Amino acid sequence: MGRPKEFEPDEVVAQAMEAFWTGGYAGTSPADLAEATGVGKGSLYHAFGSKRELFGKALEMYGRGGDELTQAYLNEPGTAKERIRAYLEFLVDTDLEAPVRRGCLAANTALELGGRDAEATEAVLRMTNRTIELLTERLRRGQRDGDVAAGVDPEAQALLLMNTIVGLRVMARTYDGPVLHGIIESALAGF
Repeated sequence: MGRPKEFEPDEVVAQAMEAFWTGGYAGTSPADLAEATGVGKGSLYHAFGSKRELFGKALEMYGRGGDELTQAYLNEPGTAKERIRAYLEFLVDTDLEAPVRRGCLAANTALELGGRDAEATEAVLRMTNRTIELLTERLRRGQRDGDVAAGVDPEAQALLLMNTIVGLRVMARTYDGPVLHGIIESALAGF
């Protein structure tokens, strides 16, 4: 009897995340996960418990990566508007340049499982609320620096921007760059 194949759990979660991101939760079979990760179904379930548990780990990894990316863009030098524009343009351009336009894993999960799967709903809320928190802080910093008007409500503007981000990520699956970049400019006109 051969030894089970050894693997790096974080690498497997990253590969599973890519599969779920492309196919969705329901559309990604155990066989798809085995193919994407190069790990047999039995070994996957032995290591991660179930498809659902592996999906939860994939969402956590996606959330951590999104948090790091958002912070990196918002904390670069420049005005709040410049940094938020760069962040939104990066999201859109990355979606448009991908071989398969798949949008955002969090938004896709909200559309597929939101309100029907408590754990998935909570994971999406955590990711979304963290992005709103980071946008709010960047807008507040812009107010302190004088590049965001004092009359702007940072929390309300951050919620609007989050709504715009989700919409852009969904629309990037079917719309082209000029339309999406026009939406970005409209969203930024509010501050």
